[in-house]
Amino acid sequence: MNVRSFVDEDAPAVAALMSAEEERLYSRPGRVTGADILMFLHWSKEAWVWEEDGRMVASATYGVHGDAADIRGVVADKGRGLGTEILERGEAFARAEATKKILAGAPEPDTAARALFESRGYREARRFYEMAIELTEAPSAPVAPTGLVVDELREDEYEAFYDALNEAFAEHWEWHPDPFDEWLERRRGQHRDDHGPVWFVIRDGDELAAVTRNDADVAGGGYVGAIGVRPAWRGKGLGKALLQATFAEFWRRGTRRVTLDVDSENATGAVALYERVGMHVDACGVAFEKANE
Repeated sequence: MNVRSFVDEDAPAVAALMSAEEERLYSRPGRVTGADILMFLHWSKEAWVWEEDGRMVASATYGVHGDAADIRGVVADKGRGLGTEILERGEAFARAEATKKILAGAPEPDTAARALFESRGYREARRFYEMAIELTEAPSAPVAPTGLVVDELREDEYEAFYDALNEAFAEHWEWHPDPFDEWLERRRGQHRDDHGPVWFVIRDGDELAAVTRNDADVAGGGYVGAIGVRPAWRGKGLGKALLQATFAEFWRRGTRRVTLDVDSENATGAVALYERVGMHVDACGVAFEKANE
C-alpha cells in the first residue's frame, strides 16, 4: 500500500471513487467530476490518497473550519481497516491543529461509516440534504415585491455581496466565514462567465436584500452554492425569486439539472421553500462530532 499526498492529476480518480460510492449507496450513477474535487479542495489543508498495485483504493481530506477539524474520506475496498486509518490520521491532524472538536462526514446510508464513528465516540450532530430539480419546462420569471429588483451582481459589489451573505447566514450551524480578502481572492470573477451572469441579487434601493452565489457546472449541472435573505427582508418571497432567476438562467444555457445543499434543520424554512419550487431530496449526508481530546 502506498500512501501519498494528493496531486491535481489525482482528481479524476478520486471523483471516480466517490461516484462509485454514490452509485453503491443510492443505486444511481454518481455525478462527481474531477473539476468538482479540485474546487472543494480549497477548503482542505491536507489531502491524501491510498494506492495499491497502481489502483487508487481510498482518499481523504483534512481541514479546519472555525474551531473544528474536518475529516472527509472515501474507501473503495471495504473491510481492510482503511476507514479506521483515515479517521486516525484525521484525529492526529486535529491534535496538531489544536482544534476544540472534530467533524466527520458520511452519506446517511453508509451504516459501516456510522458504526466506525460511533465506536470511536462520535455522535450525530446534523444532517444535510442534497436537493435537486430536473427542469422540464421554462421556469417562471422571477417576481420581487414592488420596489425591489432582481438583478445580477456588479463588478464593484463583491464586498456588499459578502456582507449580505454573512448576515443572512450568521445563525447557520457552524458558519465561519473566511476574511473578506481571502474570500475575494477565491471568488473574484466567478459572478459571471462567458455565457452570462451566474450570481444574482435582489436590490432594495442601494441595499442588497438577498443574494445567491451559483456555479455553472458542479456534478454535471448547475449548483446553488449559497442563497441567503437578510433578516429584515425575510418573509417577502425573495428566496423564491432568486431561485426563479437561477433556474431561468440555467434553462437559458441548456442546463436542466440544478442542485444545492441545505441543513435539514435550517431555521428559516429553506427546505420547505426548495420543495415548493419543485426540488426534492436526492441524497443525505450526516455530520458526526466529538471533542478533540
